[in-house]
Amino acid sequence: MLLGEYRHNLDVKGRMAIPAKFREKLSAGAIITRGIDNCLFVFANAEWEALAAKLMALPLAQANSRAFVRLMLAGASDVELDNQGRILVPDYLRKYAGLRKETVVTGLVNRIEIWDEAAWTAYKTKTESASEQIAEQLGELGI
Repeated sequence: MLLGEYRHNLDVKGRMAIPAKFREKLSAGAIITRGIDNCLFVFANAEWEALAAKLMALPLAQANSRAFVRLMLAGASDVELDNQGRILVPDYLRKYAGLRKETVVTGLVNRIEIWDEAAWTAYKTKTESASEQIAEQLGELGI
């Protein structure tokens, strides 16, 4: 499982170290793409294939389905870990997520998210301050 929150720096070439705990899961290759909330998603190949199949099953006639599929698939790129456990984050994805030097890498069971550190801090602060409301709404869904 991919779990935890880690801080890593992006180098001048756009490379970023993947936390050591996550490397084995991504050793067979991975896909990086635009995520939701202006972060990036990284999926191991097997997880990506399952998600891509679900995305392709969405109704083509619905504008929101087409938009979401485009967001996820059009920006996707293959990445491989180098000998130092780093991936190269493509320039267009760094721009999308507003990544500067300091980043946060979060593990969310089946995917990794990459955030600009300032954006992560703002998001986390906002979410933590609304945690009771969020929990109550999820409680209504049986969670």
